[in-house]
Amino acid sequence: MEGIVLDPDLLRAFVAVADHGSFTRGAAALNRTQSAVSMQIQRLEAAVGAPVLDRTRRSLRLTPAGEVLLGYARRILAVSAEAVGRLRDLQVEGVVRLGVMEDYGTRLVPPLLAGFAAAHPRIQVEMVTGLTGPMLPRLGERFDLVLAMHAAGDGGGTFLRRERALWAAGRALASDGLSPMPLALYPQGCLFRAWAMAALDGAGLPWRLAFVSHSLAAVTAIAAQGLAVTVVKAGLFPPELRPLGDRDGLPPLPEADIRLHRAPGLAPAGALLARHLAEGLALPELAAAI
Repeated sequence: MEGIVLDPDLLRAFVAVADHGSFTRGAAALNRTQSAVSMQIQRLEAAVGAPVLDRTRRSLRLTPAGEVLLGYARRILAVSAEAVGRLRDLQVEGVVRLGVMEDYGTRLVPPLLAGFAAAHPRIQVEMVTGLTGPMLPRLGERFDLVLAMHAAGDGGGTFLRRERALWAAGRALASDGLSPMPLALYPQGCLFRAWAMAALDGAGLPWRLAFVSHSLAAVTAIAAQGLAVTVVKAGLFPPELRPLGDRDGLPPLPEADIRLHRAPGLAPAGALLARHLAEGLALPELAAAI
């Protein structure tokens, strides 16, 4: 059987007939005549040197050779479709404007963009980092995609993962007994800022804003020097800080959802980046469903 080449058209006809259990229905699914499909099956059987279908007046069944071939046929057709899709993806061009939170934009997203650039060299990505709340109203105008944080269970878009909000401080800071507690936070519009203030107010703990900045590095540096307490994502906890909690007299904080938002009428380049980011950032149990 050396030198046999399995024609994808013949395999496609075989799979259609096997799936529909009928030459007539299989031919209809392929938009071909029954006689044309029958001839394709005959050519396939001649190529493999064995019957693949057991034809009777009342039923149509796979032969042992057909049962073996069906699995290979599905795999061959799937790989062929994947190859064609990848080659088409390589030809996609365009500019994608991405808005993302600074911690994700500086630590998680860049490696994903490197892989995306290698796979799609004709697509340019323009990324803006910062508070994503103001970015969402400009989705479709200034941004094609926005990777944003929301309160758990809220926000729309495509859910990727859940993050825990944690209190954090430098290793030299003694958080207990500080009154009012110095805080290093982002400006108004930051979800963690609102949560921190509400949690402390709810617990009856006095606080003061010791440092406010749009810069993640600056906020982290102030906290690392023992000058203030801040709030960070558990999944991106800075190594120079230490977590604080109920043992330190601090109230619990809510959980956050990370969601990917797409502009209406997203172009193919944007759709490719959205899929790449979703697959790269989603938790393993969610990736297969995206």
